[in-house]
Amino acid sequence: MRSASITAVKAKFSGYIKESQQGPIVVTKNGKPVAMLLSVTDEEEIERLILAYSPKFQGMLQIAEQQTREGKAQKHEEFWAEVIAGAKS
Repeated sequence: MRSASITAVKAKFSGYIKESQQGPIVVTKNGKPVAMLLSVTDEEEIERLILAYSPKFQGMLQIAEQQTREGKAQKHEEFWAEVIAGAKS
């Protein structure tokens, strides 16, 4: 994985964007990582990244995992039956 300083990235931003297609670039400030440049190939990938870093979505996943551990989760078949029924109404 490549890294570059903020100063270098600012000076040659478009070049680093192009380079990020080969792999992530860690952006550093005073030698410490502060950001990362990632190449995005489609809108679905953007959605996955946004969800991965969404505190609200992560909270929903934690609740679902807890409910599953406690045996309180809705069965897969029941969930989809409700979704289909809701779509028909």
